[in-house]
Amino acid sequence: MSDLKATITEQMKDAMRAKDKVRLGTIRLIQAELKRIEVDERIELDDARILTVLDKMVKQRRDSITQYEAAERPELADKEQQELEVIKTFLPQPLSDAEIAQIIDAAIAESGASSMQDMGKVMALVKPQVQGRADMGRISGLVKQKL
Repeated sequence: MSDLKATITEQMKDAMRAKDKVRLGTIRLIQAELKRIEVDERIELDDARILTVLDKMVKQRRDSITQYEAAERPELADKEQQELEVIKTFLPQPLSDAEIAQIIDAAIAESGASSMQDMGKVMALVKPQVQGRADMGRISGLVKQKL
């Protein structure tokens, strides 16, 4: 079992003991998604893949919050926000703007990118380094600016 998966399981037990329903419910959602992927693909998930799944769940929550706020449903937006905060606790520390810029500059130099046509090469180098630590949409915009 991966370290991150073990941490999630431990956190679930702690939430049960503390009777924290919101945290427990969210952790169960995370575990259900991880289990679904393991069963569908018949693999054992490693930490990198778990981070990818958590990153996707964060993005889904942000999209839901935006839609609920647009539909004037603050109670649903609050629920999604609470889930988002719990999921974020399992992600690594977010990168600072300076660290992101440094990673992008290094990827551009390494790939020899000179135009927008080379964006795929740059993103392929950047994505593994920032997965779960920065919003990929924002990263994409920054790469476009630099190219």
